[in-house]
Amino acid sequence: MTVQPFDKSSPQYIAEAAQLLADCFPHAYGDCAHEEVREMLQDGKLAFMATENGHLLGLVGAMPLYGRTGWELHPLAVRREFRGKGIGRALVAALEEAAAQKGCITMFLGTDDEFGQTSLSNTDLYTDTFEKIKSIRNLHRHPFGFYQKIGYKIVGVIPDANGIGKPDIWMAKRIGR
Repeated sequence: MTVQPFDKSSPQYIAEAAQLLADCFPHAYGDCAHEEVREMLQDGKLAFMATENGHLLGLVGAMPLYGRTGWELHPLAVRREFRGKGIGRALVAALEEAAAQKGCITMFLGTDDEFGQTSLSNTDLYTDTFEKIKSIRNLHRHPFGFYQKIGYKIVGVIPDANGIGKPDIWMAKRIGR
């Protein structure tokens, strides 16, 4: 497996990236995956890809939102059959290194819970918010567990961001000084 900056000149990789986003997030990108890929490959943003045997295994992107110091990681996707093999970790590590070189201090992300995968879903997060965050449980392999393993911390939630009882879990990691 090779992790490298995304090859913006390759129609094949761009098409595979759009298909990957549509496969991983059909509810979000089922009908707009090509637009999302074009967005993540714009100048000023970072994008990396993992490839093997000439095919895309995964991708990750980030964009600066607080000048140079705060970047949002978005999106991260790995082909289902290759998950759990260190590809996501390698992609995020490459992204963090490149962002730190550009002055990033904090990398942050939102990881939606639209499908009841954590104990934060289907509850009123406007009451006892911090206690609920403190005692979060991963019920069905929600990605926040992956991000915790690679050093990200939950820094907040946006209650009902995706509908009643469907929060967005905000995570962050200091990657630069």
